[in-house]
Amino acid sequence: MIQCIGSVITCTNFFYRKQGNLINYFLYPGVCEYSGISSSISSQPLASSIVEIKGQHFSNILFMEKRAKKKLMPKAFQILKASINGFMEHNVTKMSGSLAYYTVFSMAPLLVLVIALCGFFLGREAAENQIYGQLSTFLDKNTALQIQEVIKNANINGSSTTAIVIGAVTLLIGATTVFADIQDSINHIWGIKPKPKKGWLKMLQNRFLSFSVIISLSFILLVSLLITTFLDSFSDRLSVRYENVSIVFFYILNQVITLAVIWFIFAVIFKVLPDARIRWKDVLTGAFVTAILFILGKFAISFYIGRSGAGDAFGSARSLVILLLWTYYSAMILYFGAEFTKAYVIAYGSEIRPNTYAVTTKEVEIETGKASVQESDEKAKQVLKGL
Repeated sequence: MIQCIGSVITCTNFFYRKQGNLINYFLYPGVCEYSGISSSISSQPLASSIVEIKGQHFSNILFMEKRAKKKLMPKAFQILKASINGFMEHNVTKMSGSLAYYTVFSMAPLLVLVIALCGFFLGREAAENQIYGQLSTFLDKNTALQIQEVIKNANINGSSTTAIVIGAVTLLIGATTVFADIQDSINHIWGIKPKPKKGWLKMLQNRFLSFSVIISLSFILLVSLLITTFLDSFSDRLSVRYENVSIVFFYILNQVITLAVIWFIFAVIFKVLPDARIRWKDVLTGAFVTAILFILGKFAISFYIGRSGAGDAFGSARSLVILLLWTYYSAMILYFGAEFTKAYVIAYGSEIRPNTYAVTTKEVEIETGKASVQESDEKAKQVLKGL
């Protein structure tokens, strides 16, 4: 686990180094430095520069790379440790339960909006089939069918304009509730809180922001569905000649595309939803780790539900229980990713700053058993003055 996180951090930081990497050393001899070794061969051709590097400095380069890896592993361990500590301190299990509850009531209107947006380009029936197919990979078929039935009943029906407007408003409120809850939870994890006395203005802003996230996720899903449709058509043609090879190849390619889609979805959530300003580099790193954990968790949750018989004791409510379990564990993965992103930002000297409409919060714990209440109040005032 630590090696995996360390590898992800290494790959991400490699593309953001301004100096000190081996590629720049080869491309700009005499200007760049690699591991403290200067090049004074700018007048020589590139090929001879590479030969000299291999002849004189290659052992030093390998030594410095080994030292960098040794330093990286403790840092990766510190990030993982800080993520776990934050996971426990912020009571993520409670927040995950809240999100699972809201998701049950928001999933139907949310999927209605997503199907409507994707159906505008693909056609409603094609969008429904693709989305139900994706749901079947995460949930069992019975649960997916139950969700399909709920979505059909959640469509806006009405003979009058008033009924349609009321249905549309109810649909939007239900669909955006789950993202509003995610926003509050990530704000709490990152130590950010909206400014007080905003009231209805802030609530409307959050709902509009949640709706914009729904549109963004629908666009990402639309691109994914188009790519999947193209690959399915192409795989059918290729399987005629290379049956065994095409099955393995397209399975791996499908997993890569799924990982990329989930990666971008988490990146949008971490970047747009919280009331924070954070660099794209940090967002992409945290979202990538979260996406990997989500893919691994998908198989683990499916294995657990299939082997343990979870929900069988609830009879006809089995599908609802399975949906709650799946959203609960998925929410824990999402919030652990938020904890990891925060730990990564702190470890590499960056910061998560509040935006214009938010402030930074800090929790202060004061023991009153060893001191009087008055002394505790004075300590609290001193701490608050330093904020």
